[in-house]
Amino acid sequence: MESLEPTKTLEALGKLDGLEALETPSLLIDADRMDRNIEAMADMARIHQVNLRPHAKTHKIPAIALKQIEAGAVGITVAKIAEAEVMAAHGIRNIFVAYPLVTASKIERAIRLSEQIELIVGVDSLAGAQQLEHIASRHGHSLQVRLEIDTGLRRTGVLYEQAAALAAEISAMPHLRLTGIYTFRGSLLAGKPTLDVAAAGKEEGALMAQLAERLRTQGIAITDVSVGSTPTATYAAAVEGVTEVRPGTYVFHDRMQARLGVCSLEDCAGSVLVTVVSRPSADLAIVDGGSKTFATDVQPGTEPLQLKGFGHILGLTDATLARLTEEHGMIELGPLAQAANLQIGDKLRIIPNHICSTVNLHNHVVMQRDQTYTRTPVLARGMLE
Repeated sequence: MESLEPTKTLEALGKLDGLEALETPSLLIDADRMDRNIEAMADMARIHQVNLRPHAKTHKIPAIALKQIEAGAVGITVAKIAEAEVMAAHGIRNIFVAYPLVTASKIERAIRLSEQIELIVGVDSLAGAQQLEHIASRHGHSLQVRLEIDTGLRRTGVLYEQAAALAAEISAMPHLRLTGIYTFRGSLLAGKPTLDVAAAGKEEGALMAQLAERLRTQGIAITDVSVGSTPTATYAAAVEGVTEVRPGTYVFHDRMQARLGVCSLEDCAGSVLVTVVSRPSADLAIVDGGSKTFATDVQPGTEPLQLKGFGHILGLTDATLARLTEEHGMIELGPLAQAANLQIGDKLRIIPNHICSTVNLHNHVVMQRDQTYTRTPVLARGMLE
């Protein structure tokens, strides 16, 4: 990793005198805040006596995954087999691919990887399970699997009321070891988006714990009940019968989590450093970060968050990152922000709405500890297959 020259501290209005060694746009990570976030979630899991298996899709950096494991995580979660391969190549020995693997090529790769590390894969359909069984049988190999349950998000996952029948069929397959069930629900309550993450987490945990108990009465040995995103993990972990939580965003946090009340903006470790490249009018500043820099999947003005703009601009209370094109970010300036008299060449820091998708847009992050800046490659960036 390349060490950069120390720089001056931030000015009051979010302008930066220093950081001249960094080109913009650049994704900065406050390492001390990140460390505190890692420790806080690990402490929560210990208090509730559940396993912590962070989702590495947020950071995509093996060195950070190793920090999470050192703090107490049992392993990590990924979405793609390519991410698992990168993580395993850098020393991660326990990985859950929380995504249905249905193509022969991906299943072959999973089998090869499971011969080297402890690997768990997701399944949510009979067709998918049959494909896993067929290829595992051909290799004379046993794959550990978890059944994904749809608890209301209407994404992947077998419908809740059909889960028992599917679990029975999977458990009868000789080359699949069904050890658990899992879900991703986010901040949903009674099927609708909510800001009441406590109630959402408790409902999520209860639904899954009840299902696990029902499966056990059918003779299916479910040992792992895996739930919980960053907003709901603390509350789902408190439900009796839940054994594991899989938060991801907490490692950096973002504006979305702050709006949900999970953290404060001061807890957000990630921000994007941008430069003002144009001042067309008093109420408008253009920066060099657009949709290729900031994630746009969490749109402004949508329920339940009702965020204004695509990020929180540090130090400029009435400025809004209102519009993005590929290479341009349009910041609308209110009276207070206009008084700051931004100049072309000034630098600003912006906390993105969604840090996970933002990280995947960058080849590297810049880790900041005190006044030392270090480039760290995002090794699993773009590992989508």
